[in-house]
Order: sequence, then C-alpha cells, then structure tokens
Amino acid sequence: MSTFTLLYQDLGVALTLLVVGTFLLAGMVKGVIGLGLPTVAMGLLGLAMPPAQAAALLIVPATLTNLWQLALGGHLRALLGRLWPMLTMIFFGTLLGSVWLGIDSGPWAAHALGGALLVYALYGLLGPALHIAPRHQGWAGPVVGGITGLITAATGVFVMPAVPYLQALNLQRDELVQALGLSFTVSTVALAIGLVGQSALDTQALGASMLLLAPAVLGLFVGQWLRQRIRAAVFRRCFFIGLGMLGIHLLING
Repeated sequence: MSTFTLLYQDLGVALTLLVVGTFLLAGMVKGVIGLGLPTVAMGLLGLAMPPAQAAALLIVPATLTNLWQLALGGHLRALLGRLWPMLTMIFFGTLLGSVWLGIDSGPWAAHALGGALLVYALYGLLGPALHIAPRHQGWAGPVVGGITGLITAATGVFVMPAVPYLQALNLQRDELVQALGLSFTVSTVALAIGLVGQSALDTQALGASMLLLAPAVLGLFVGQWLRQRIRAAVFRRCFFIGLGMLGIHLLING
C-alpha cells in the first residue's frame, strides 16, 4: 500500500486534495457530456505540476473509463473495420511524438498544453458542423490520427483533431460514443507506453493513478445523474468557456 500512497505523501495534503477533486470534477464532466475527463484533468493539474506527472496520474482512470465507454453500443467490429487507419496512426504517432517531442521534454510543455486546450475550446464554441465524404476518409483518417498522436505525445490531450473528425463522420449517437471510447483508449495506451519510455510512468506513479479511479468513477455517476436534471447544451458551453480560460492561462504563464 505504501507504493500506492508514497506519491501523495510527497505531494502533501493540499495538492492531494486538488488531485482528487480534479478527477471527481473530470469524471462528472464526462458523465454529463460523454467526454472531457482527460482534458479537464490535464488542464487543472497542469496548473500545479508538470504535464508529464499529470499525464501519469491520468493513465488508469482514463483507460478504464474509456474501456467502459468502448464496451457499450455493440458496434465495435464495424468501427474497427472503418477506423483502423486512424487508430493505427494515433498509436504510432504518439510513440513517434514521445521520442521526438516528449511531454516532459522542456518548459514549453505547459504552454503546448494550454494551446491544445484553447484550440479545443474554440472549436467546441465556434467550430462549424463538418462532414467528411466517404471518398475522403481513406486519406483523412490517417492524417488526423497522426496529428492527434503528435499532440497527445506533446500535451497529454488527445481530443484534437480526432473528436471533430469522428463527429464529421455522421455516426449514430451510440456509434459516436463508442468510437470516441475506442479512439481515447488507443491514445491512452500509446501515451502510457510513451511515458514509460520517458521514465515518467513507474510503479509509484501507476499506483497513485489507480487510487484516482474511485473519484473519477464517482464523478462519472454524479455526472450521469446530473445529465437527467440539467440542460446538457448549457453545461457543454460552460465547459468550453472554462476550458478556454484555462488554456489561455497555461498558454501565457505556463
């Protein structure tokens, strides 16, 4: 058990409470709008610790909640057949980016994280509804996957441009939810491998990440409860506004 709690002893009470509260909030956001756990976690933790450390804490909650999301829907085989070029490039793009860029490669990492959050927030607030014709998906998928992988490796955020691309495929709602879970799972696994290669994910960090599964899942269930009682569109807009402000802060101050 000491392996699981040693990192939190090093962080201290105040920072530990911030970490737990962050994953509770991030899980709640995911429960309401179906995504946002890694984005919220990376953004808030990026205010208090290096992005590589934040990404290491993210691995277990993100992987297991994404696998749970992936398991729903009944379209896994069809989605794999359709999306494998993008997923393959996400995986190898993340590994290549971990060697080339690396989330722990310098002080610019926090600025890069802020930039990624700001771009995602602006797209969420202002981005037009896109449609990608089937004839273009053969080349667009791998390009989107490669870019997503590089951004994942540099920032720990794996929503851009994969999320807009998947939304542009005109999938049914349950197909889209499952496709997002599939994309996020591949990104998280590749990010974990990249962090191991950078010596940023060891037994201590993995144990600390496992303890964060409980607040993340609790937040997820709270978010699902809230989804029945609040307007999801209003919550989503508030989420992107807050995310944009957080991105601006990290972009400027690092």
